[in-house]
Amino acid sequence: MTTDKDLNPMNVMKPLNLNPKISDEDQPLTSFEMGKLWATYMGNSMSIQILSYFLHHCVDENIKTLLENGLALSTDFIQRIERFFKKGNFPIPIGFTKDDVNLGAPRLYADEFYVHYLKYASKAGMSLYAVAVPLVMREDIREFFIYCNQCATVYLGQINNVLMEKRFIAEPPLIPTPEGIDKIDKQSYLNGFFGDVRPLQALEIIHLWDNIENNVTSMALLSGFHQNVQDQKIKALFKRGLDMTDKAVKQYKEKLHVEHIQSPSYLDHLVKTSTYPPFSDKIMLFHKVDMFSMKIRSFGNSLAVTARRDINLLYGRTLMNIGLFVDDGMNILIDKGWVESPPKAYDWV
Repeated sequence: MTTDKDLNPMNVMKPLNLNPKISDEDQPLTSFEMGKLWATYMGNSMSIQILSYFLHHCVDENIKTLLENGLALSTDFIQRIERFFKKGNFPIPIGFTKDDVNLGAPRLYADEFYVHYLKYASKAGMSLYAVAVPLVMREDIREFFIYCNQCATVYLGQINNVLMEKRFIAEPPLIPTPEGIDKIDKQSYLNGFFGDVRPLQALEIIHLWDNIENNVTSMALLSGFHQNVQDQKIKALFKRGLDMTDKAVKQYKEKLHVEHIQSPSYLDHLVKTSTYPPFSDKIMLFHKVDMFSMKIRSFGNSLAVTARRDINLLYGRTLMNIGLFVDDGMNILIDKGWVESPPKAYDWV
C-alpha cells in the first residue's frame, strides 16, 4: 500500500541548500509573474460568477459539494493574487462581477452537466498553473502556483470520483497488454490514409478521448449560451462554434469507433430549454474565447504524441478553425470594449 510518506519527493532527491535571493516580496513583479497572475485572476474571476449560478440551481448533494469546493478554490486564488498585486502596486483587474450573472434566471443545465463542466474547466486551469511553475522565479509566487496545481489535482480527483460513482462517464477503453517490446521498424507506422494502417496506439487513443470529452462538454455549454445570448453577432459566432465542434467530434469518434473503441457520449440532453439569460453577453463571449484558446494548447499536446498522419491532419484543421474563431471573438470583445489588456512591455515607439 502506498502511503503519503512514499510519495514525498525528498525521499528520492537530495536537498539543495541554495538561496538565489529572488524570494524578496518587495521585488517588482516580472513579466512572467504579472502575466500568469493576471491570467489566473481573470479565469477565476469568471469562474466565481459561473459557479455561483450553477450552485444556486443544484440539488444533488455530492455535486453541490463539488461546486462549493470549486467556488471556494476560485475565491481563495483571487484573494491570494490580490495580495500579490497590492504589494506590487499592480492595478486589480476588473474581471467579472455580480453584474455578469443573474442568479434568479431559470435553470439552464442539469446537475450532471455541472460535473462535466467542472472537469472541463479544471483541466484548463491546471494547464495554466503547471506552465507557470517552471517559468516563475520568485519563490513565493512559484509556491502559489504549485499550491494552485496541487488544489486542482485533488479537485479533479473528487470530480472523477463523482463521474465514476454516478455512472456519468464511460470507463477508459481497454487495449491488450503488450507481450514484449515491439520496436517501430517500418515507415508505415506513420500511415493513416493508404496502405498498411496500424491500429491506434495508447497515446493516440487517450488524446482522441480527451478531445472528445472536452468538446462534447464545450458543445453543451455553448448550446445553452447560444439560446440565451442577446447580441446577434455573438449568436452567429456561437452557432459557428457549435457546428465546427460537432464536425470535429464526429471525426474523432469515427477514428475510435472504426476500431471498436467506445468514446465519451454527447451531453446535449443536459441543456434545458430556458431562454432567460443567466449570464451577460460579455461573460459568455469571454468564456468561449478563453476556453477555445485553451483548446489550442490541448491540440498541440495531442499533435506532439500522435504519429498517424490522418489524425494529425484532423488536429491541424481543428487548430485552424479554432484560431479563426478566437480571432473573430476577440474582435467582438474589443469592439464592445469588454476586454482588458494583459500587462505590456514598454512602448519604445
